[in-house]
Parts: sequence; structure tokens; C-alpha cells
Amino acid sequence: MRQLRMAVEKWLAPTSAASVRVTRLTGSASGRQGVRVEIDGPKGPISLHFFRHGDGAWQVFPPARASLTMGAYAAVIRARGAT
Repeated sequence: MRQLRMAVEKWLAPTSAASVRVTRLTGSASGRQGVRVEIDGPKGPISLHFFRHGDGAWQVFPPARASLTMGAYAAVIRARGAT
């Protein structure tokens, strides 16, 4: 959670007087995780949604979805008895 704290401090710059709250946790079957973080701003609450990426970093943009790919491989077939 240290990385989440660093991301919150970078984007929301909370002061010692402002309280930081996690107001929503999200998750999906595909493993995407996120949290909505809220602080009290001078004109009302300010919130951002942070997404957890595959490398463990928390960012304000969602991770790219894995796209379908097609691959090919070559197999070496040796005939029996061939030298």
C-alpha cells in the first residue's frame, strides 16, 4: 500500500489537516483492481480513482486490456529411419 500512498500524495497533495479516505474498492473476475480515494478540498470533496497495474504500481489510468493474439511455431518432423 506504500505505492498507493505515494500516488495519492502525488495527485491529490493532501495536507496534514486533510483526511484521506478510501471510499470504494473495486475488483473484477479478470483481476483488475481499483480504489477511489477522496480528500476534503477547499470547495468540497475531491476524489480520484486509482487502478492497480500488473507490476504492482497504482496509476490514475486503467491498465491496458490484454488483446487476443495468434502465434505460430515451427515443428521439426523427422521421418523414421532418416539420417
